[in-house]
Amino acid sequence: MLFFVLIAILFLSACGQPKAARVDVPSPPPPINTDASTHPSANLPNSKTIPNPKPDATSDLAEPTLPPHAHPLATETGLASWYGPPYHNRRGSNGEVYNMHAMTAAHRTYPLGSIVRVTNLKTGHTALIRITDRGPFIPGRILDLSLAAAKKIDVYQPGVAEVKVELMQSGASPDSPGKWAVQIGGFPHETQAAKLSDHLKRRYHTAKVQTFPSPAGDWWIRIRVPDDDHIRAQKLAAETQTPEGAVFLVRLD
Repeated sequence: MLFFVLIAILFLSACGQPKAARVDVPSPPPPINTDASTHPSANLPNSKTIPNPKPDATSDLAEPTLPPHAHPLATETGLASWYGPPYHNRRGSNGEVYNMHAMTAAHRTYPLGSIVRVTNLKTGHTALIRITDRGPFIPGRILDLSLAAAKKIDVYQPGVAEVKVELMQSGASPDSPGKWAVQIGGFPHETQAAKLSDHLKRRYHTAKVQTFPSPAGDWWIRIRVPDDDHIRAQKLAAETQTPEGAVFLVRLD
């Protein structure tokens, strides 16, 4: 009898509680795959390259603009080439990450940040291009275009073309004092560059001689004279000979 009384009490207490509502909860998302082969950091370039900080910033890829009545400050004619990999995503002379899809170019002496108008003398195609880097360091060439600029003015397919380069806008005059150095090379082997570098250090005690590899795999020497003086650098370049490559006067700023 006591057993049936307990069962009746439990039944009555259960009926007095409100019935729990049913809620459909969605299943949790699958866990993120942290395997090294699929992690975003697994495909980062090596330490010598720098990821482009704005890969989708199309405004950085656009052709620069000029005031309506801009006129050439200087003009030169010569051969232009173009450069892409392995320089893409590496730091340029102006401190920016080089993007071969932007409208930029390398020039040895025009101030960094200058805007030039480049015209292909064979096809007549022209484009406005910003100077962000130094080069080309091949005798006879005056301009190294980005891939995008080379396609715009028909230099991409032939690789080299004769162009007219007009300096249209510059933060500094191309004839201003600036900072100058001498660049020598390229050398196919580090030992050749090091041998000449040691000779130059003994010859020019007050100059700073640097040896460094380029992304293309060859080796270069750069000589910085006291105060990065233009006249001193020009004189040093005139009296320096090299068994490999050539000697170039280059503006640093």
